Amino acid sequence: MNLLEVKQLSKTYGSGEAAVKALKDVSFNVPKGEFVAVVGESGSGKSTLLNMIGALDTPTNGKVFIDGKDIFTMKDSKLTIFRRRNIGFIFQAFNLIPELTVEQNIIFPVLLDYQKPDKRYLEELLTVLNLKDRRNHLPSELSGGQQQRVAIGRALITRPALILADEPTGNLDTQNSSEVIALLKEASRKYEQTIILITHNRSIAASADRVLNVSDGVLTDLGGVNNEKLS
Repeated sequence: MNLLEVKQLSKTYGSGEAAVKALKDVSFNVPKGEFVAVVGESGSGKSTLLNMIGALDTPTNGKVFIDGKDIFTMKDSKLTIFRRRNIGFIFQAFNLIPELTVEQNIIFPVLLDYQKPDKRYLEELLTVLNLKDRRNHLPSELSGGQQQRVAIGRALITRPALILADEPTGNLDTQNSSEVIALLKEASRKYEQTIILITHNRSIAASADRVLNVSDGVLTDLGGVNNEKLS
């Protein structure tokens, strides 16, 4: 079963001679639980694609279905709730709230939805992310790798079906990058979450189940990790 279906997605910024076609008739499907890497040069359109999938921006044409639901037919209020409950975001810059502790940052999306955190699941995440002894620390008291693990916990706490990660290792060293990717792969397997990861790093992309390449707004499916095009 496909969790994500992208159909003939296009995005044009501006008009007339100044128009820029960031995405050009992009279509692909992602089954539930698949870990997909999206690669491409800066300005290729891959971040635009991620923003469309996450409903952070609207397409010029085309449709995005998440778990069978056409997200761009929803009213804004309903879409906001759907996005909060079904999509987890991980950003390169971490985007943690500096005044909140590790634990408070992780459970923030749940509180934002007027729900009570699942304490057992929270403890499980803190253990998996190796953050139990940092739960009462502020972001300023953490390393970059630890901050990104908090961001992963925040993305996972609502048990979303889809995780969107935009260059999550961009500000990390090699060791921390490897740990973050390993955590995302474990989330994909353990919690059956579908992950779309944007990266410039081909070696990181090679750890995914499938790789998509975006070039000048056009998407090409490179297939599995053993594809010669990744080398």
